[in-house]
Amino acid sequence: MEPRTPSGPGPAEPAPGGPEPAPGSAPPPAPDLAETLRGLRDSGKAGIGAAGDAARALRELVAADVSLARSAAGRSAVFAGVAVMFGVSAWLLLMTALIVVLSNQVGLPWWMSLAGCGLLSLLGAWLALQKATDYFEHTRLKATRRQLARLGIGELSDLMPDPGSPASARAAGSAVHDDARAEGKTPP
Repeated sequence: MEPRTPSGPGPAEPAPGGPEPAPGSAPPPAPDLAETLRGLRDSGKAGIGAAGDAARALRELVAADVSLARSAAGRSAVFAGVAVMFGVSAWLLLMTALIVVLSNQVGLPWWMSLAGCGLLSLLGAWLALQKATDYFEHTRLKATRRQLARLGIGELSDLMPDPGSPASARAAGSAVHDDARAEGKTPP
């Protein structure tokens, strides 16, 4: 058998479709300034076009996400209402059973059984209201408002340290909050 030689261009063969380099010739000249600027312009247009496409895609994504959230919020509210209805009816039935047990088994008078269950319900309502108030404080966007105030935006901007200063915006916000409470005003 005869040894096979690899196919394709070898060192003596020119590359297919390309010009044959002349022996001892210089490399091709670099593109001129106009061609370079045209290339930069074209790549800039492509980059701006890609950024526009990305912005459109992001806008469509946000619109779809907001639409889904709006639909989900409505359904969540309906099911939360149903859950509250069943929860209230279960609570009333449990309180009725507790009143009956306290009256018949323990021997307490009806009014004392009713008052005890009423106080238990009031205690639960008070604790839930305290937690709701604590969680409601998170809806005030305090950290965002402090950062906007440091940039000079918003109602607290005159009271916050400058953006470049090492002073804490949280400490300044707490001071404003405490001063407002001391004056009997609602803190910002």
